[in-house]
Amino acid sequence: MVDSLQYTPQITLEFPIGEKDFFMAGESASRVKKTLQQLGLKQDIIRRVAIIIYEAAMNVAIHAHRGLLTVHIDTEAIAIQTDDEGIGIPDIELAMREGYSTAPYEAREMGFGAGMGLPNMKQNSDELSLDTKVGKGTTLKAKVYFISKEHLD
Repeated sequence: MVDSLQYTPQITLEFPIGEKDFFMAGESASRVKKTLQQLGLKQDIIRRVAIIIYEAAMNVAIHAHRGLLTVHIDTEAIAIQTDDEGIGIPDIELAMREGYSTAPYEAREMGFGAGMGLPNMKQNSDELSLDTKVGKGTTLKAKVYFISKEHLD
């Protein structure tokens, strides 16, 4: 018999994303969404996580040479992280503004790069952090809790 207090189920999913790999960026969000549905999570949590993953993965595809999206699910939260090798973000505060975009023309022609990625991620996450080095790349970390942290205080 498994002691339920000591048993903590965890799932980690990883998706490599290449430069301009828009298919994998979208596919990663779809696969995680399907996994969360199979786990029986609330629709609001699934929607928020899918938005964060889609936006984060698209940012890697648009702005980086390559990157890795990691999604870790445990009993308290879903942690989303992207680590990329790319141009980095010169001004995070400016990049967080709705409508601000440095996406190339090619991405905008395809309907991406409207400047809503980071603002959407911030709005849908309980925690969001960015660590970036210009010319090297960016690490983005987002967390969505199953129970809102504001209800725990």
